[in-house]
Amino acid sequence: MNLRSIKGKTIVLAVTGSIAAVETIKLVHALRRKGATVQGVMSQAACGIIHPDALTYATGRPVITRISGMVEHVLFCGDGGCADLLLIAPCTANTIGKITAGIDDTPVTTFATTALGRGMPVVIVPAMHHSMYRHPAITESIQKLRGWGVTVTDPRIEEGKAKISDTPEIILACERELFKKPLAGRHVLITSGPCREPLDDVRVLTTRSTGLMGRALALWAWRLGARVTVVHADSFPVVNNIRVSSASDMREAVLNICSNEQVDLYISAAAISDFAPEYFSGKIESGKTIDMRLNPLPKLLPEVTGRYGIPAVGFKLGWNELEKARKMVRDGIMMVVVNTPGAMGSFENSVLLIDAFEEKVIEGPKEDVAGMIWEVLLHHPGFRTGGQE
Repeated sequence: MNLRSIKGKTIVLAVTGSIAAVETIKLVHALRRKGATVQGVMSQAACGIIHPDALTYATGRPVITRISGMVEHVLFCGDGGCADLLLIAPCTANTIGKITAGIDDTPVTTFATTALGRGMPVVIVPAMHHSMYRHPAITESIQKLRGWGVTVTDPRIEEGKAKISDTPEIILACERELFKKPLAGRHVLITSGPCREPLDDVRVLTTRSTGLMGRALALWAWRLGARVTVVHADSFPVVNNIRVSSASDMREAVLNICSNEQVDLYISAAAISDFAPEYFSGKIESGKTIDMRLNPLPKLLPEVTGRYGIPAVGFKLGWNELEKARKMVRDGIMMVVVNTPGAMGSFENSVLLIDAFEEKVIEGPKEDVAGMIWEVLLHHPGFRTGGQE
């Protein structure tokens, strides 16, 4: 299978009677842009929110609003059916309760019963008032669904409502199921983005790093089934974010995680500060020339590999760093990714992957480069996976 594309996959999008049904047109477009074929299914309640013609136009396929003699639920989600994934978005409290009780009195619940019986991937995206989401029966039903292996996304709690997840998060959940989770059971730790070293009470010393590469690597790891922890100053969806600012904070957080948790791979994608300025208390008076003393900071990557023996991927900036990168590999780093200086702040990247077996140039949008890096890592002898490929 192609580990980086859902092109050619068939997704059944089942829509129930939540006002969030108005978001499904945007969701369909996003899935189709990824190359998926989308088949719409609607309950009668959903037809009261958006017209079936809208979903027909968006999917390019006639929407199923009733189960006919063609037994559509079996054709798509039965044994040997043509669908690869059932996505119920939005899913009301009523529908969640019916699914867990085995009730199939709407096209959506009939598709759900059939899909669960087949054992195919199912993603459910709740959307309802927050008080309904907190109902003990709904809480228990969601726990039961997850126990059955169903992916239930977490809603956005806003304005007293458990709102439908953002479209990018829904897409990620679908990709995670369709990619068969080759990293299931693995914990990937990533440092990402710039560090900010305080100079005085208002100024910091930092880099032009945006964290785009770290984000792309983290989201690909999650798509592929890993538990992902990212130590950085930002906040990415779906992963566990550990918020830090300075290099010393990042080092403390990373070593704490490595000491207390099982980490299967460490990716050092952050522009970790090499120096910290001596701190000036208060605000340095403007208009004056000052001398700044920079003190070198300890290197985190060799400490992680040396102290904990964790397989690691390092990053170097600049083609003039090739010999240093090769030495890092000889010293035990599993792989080094050599960036061009122009990659900082750019959505494109050209990198050289160096490990003990080969040197390989890959280039393109950072999203694609990150996926290609993971394709190499999945088959790397230093990082064997335990899931299906």
